[in-house]
Amino acid sequence: MCQTQSTARRNRVLWLEIRPPYLIYLGDAKDRLAAKTGQGIVDWRSDWAIGQLRLPGCNADLGIPDMTVEAAVAAGAKTFVIGTVSSGGVLPVEWTDVIVTAIEQGMDVASGLHTRLESVAEIAAAADECGRRLFNVRHPDQNFATGNGEKRSGKRLLTVGTDCSIGKKYTALCIERELRARGVDAEFRATGQTGIFIAGRGVSIDAVVADFISGAAEWLTPAAEDDHWDIVEGQGSLFHPAFAGVTLGLLHGTQPDAFVVCHETTRTRMRNIDTSMPTVEQVIDLTVQTGRMTNPQIRCVGVAVNTENLPERQARDVIDVLQDQLSLPVTDPMRFGASPIIDYLLAVA
Repeated sequence: MCQTQSTARRNRVLWLEIRPPYLIYLGDAKDRLAAKTGQGIVDWRSDWAIGQLRLPGCNADLGIPDMTVEAAVAAGAKTFVIGTVSSGGVLPVEWTDVIVTAIEQGMDVASGLHTRLESVAEIAAAADECGRRLFNVRHPDQNFATGNGEKRSGKRLLTVGTDCSIGKKYTALCIERELRARGVDAEFRATGQTGIFIAGRGVSIDAVVADFISGAAEWLTPAAEDDHWDIVEGQGSLFHPAFAGVTLGLLHGTQPDAFVVCHETTRTRMRNIDTSMPTVEQVIDLTVQTGRMTNPQIRCVGVAVNTENLPERQARDVIDVLQDQLSLPVTDPMRFGASPIIDYLLAVA
């Protein structure tokens, strides 16, 4: 039986917030990497992660309390979040019962899998009967216009990369956190599934039809107060043959006043393809060249280096060399903080 009997229908427009707190479902995740969505939530919104639910044999642990659906609801959980990936992004049939239970106990459900939640008859029926919302964050259902390139009020910063999967989301979140700590009005704008769970709203920009990517980016970063900063999670890389299109659309649509280049010095080939990594200078030059189409004042305000694979002394040496080479602030925002970039940003903005 449903915990509540609401006549409200499911609403999947992602600008409506996914309600925290979350019960994060890990299923039978084979390792920690498979649970990176859940891990991202815990890393950045630990106060939203009320507990985790794991099946026997799960090899991932987010370090938060294990809970049943009933215990999580009693503790205040509002949304059942699928925080792990499955093979091919398919929703395993053995997950259906626990999802239906979550719905019947009063939770909305949010998923980043390729399978739409409502495509499973039992889940769709339970959501309709109980008036619960289903969020398919990988599949935006918002209708977007094509981009128009018109100047909007407010300020925007975009993270870009020498490659994909290189730290753009975490860099954006570090920058948002530091700006807010200094009393600056700033908001993280999510463009990928994990980012949406962290922010509670957003749009998976790589799932938008190509003609509407820049329009979706404009919609995501609307006009704002003059001193407000939207900190936009970047996607892909202008130099990656597979993902340059989404990167360019995001760049044109967000019209960034500032951008930060994300880089990993130990990576010599681009992810999943046999192509050499571009230099940071090449990324800066091409980003400025293409970004000027919608914001002639675009400028680079720093470089975020992912030094996770380096000992601290070597990491600091790499940062010092790049800083001297580029005459821009360089840091690993996760390891050493984002202050150098923020200092420069606020000085030149």
